[in-house]
Amino acid sequence: MQDFSFYSPTEIVFGKNSEQQIGTLSHQLGGKVLVHYGSGSIKRSGLYDVVKASLKDAGVEFVELGGVQPNPRLSLVHEGIALCRKEQVQGILAVGGGSTIDSAKAIAAGVPYEGDVWDFLAQKEVPKTVLPVGVVLTIPAAGSEASNATVVTKEETQEKFGWNCELLRPVFAVLNPERTYTLPPFQTACGVADIMAHVLERYFTNEPNVAFSDRMCEALLRTMVEQAPRALAEPEDYAARAEIMWAGTLAHNDLLGRGRIEDWSSHMIEHELSAIYDVAHGAGLAVVFPAWMKLIYQERLERFVQFAVRVFDVPYTAGEDEKTALEGIRRIKAFFSSIGLPVTMKELGVPDRSSYDLMAEKAVNTQGGKLGSFRVLSIPDVRRIYELAE
Repeated sequence: MQDFSFYSPTEIVFGKNSEQQIGTLSHQLGGKVLVHYGSGSIKRSGLYDVVKASLKDAGVEFVELGGVQPNPRLSLVHEGIALCRKEQVQGILAVGGGSTIDSAKAIAAGVPYEGDVWDFLAQKEVPKTVLPVGVVLTIPAAGSEASNATVVTKEETQEKFGWNCELLRPVFAVLNPERTYTLPPFQTACGVADIMAHVLERYFTNEPNVAFSDRMCEALLRTMVEQAPRALAEPEDYAARAEIMWAGTLAHNDLLGRGRIEDWSSHMIEHELSAIYDVAHGAGLAVVFPAWMKLIYQERLERFVQFAVRVFDVPYTAGEDEKTALEGIRRIKAFFSSIGLPVTMKELGVPDRSSYDLMAEKAVNTQGGKLGSFRVLSIPDVRRIYELAE
């Protein structure tokens, strides 16, 4: 196990009616906030009115900016920065899922910065200060409500970059599982895949002697396999929704990765799919991850055997390690398919191989030519992963 530090300052307010505390909590953001949200689902659900009322009752002024799309756009981030400066906003309240939170974080970093916020995403500059961010979570998936990360797409160049900075961790996050009851099944399933991918990027490590965090990762993965079908079969199953929502936060607040060498190549490979084809991130991960596993499972066969046995209950027979590992890969792919996710490029909507070379080059080159750690991937490796996903 590696030496590490662990920092998770976000206050989590979890449970039924927790959004009633939004106004009081938002005092930590300042006297005037930007309420940032997506396409308007929070208005249809009534959450928008709850947020407004809570802020008004607490005496917190606000302006608002909607319009966040999946794979959040840099153009809207620029609009948000300009609005915050004009209105002298002191903090940002993100009401939505990972895309809204990521957009809010980028705005928060850009407001005090004299240059273009893309400098941070491209890792050319490091911020000295950011506006504080609070969260009202509606989609358990990205884990951005307690993470130090944001991901933004630059439309004109089809670049989707992620960036990590401790200043980006939200001050608080309000999590009410009831607010996820109305999520479409596909969005729920995409969230589950995203949560599982966050764990898998940490689980597949070359670091020895990480037995305790192995077990934590496996417990979270098993919980997703058990609870996702329940939530899809009965959308208002509070217990199932609560398990998924809390798991999503813990999957990406860095707890499960401490002491481990993390990989993250599958995320970078999927980012290229999202940037070009604008696919849902979780759906792309459901296609990419099993293909990545197929390419590299022989690197550390024993870890893939452990995954198969402990997460998917694959029976183990001495001397049949490869068979066991491959069955584990088959089962995770079958699980994604069973909850309604695409598991091939064709199902994802990628029409042919014409973009494979470009995506592979970008995935590797944007990481300085060194993609991943469990096995460092070359450009031909990444292209092969796209092919294995067909």
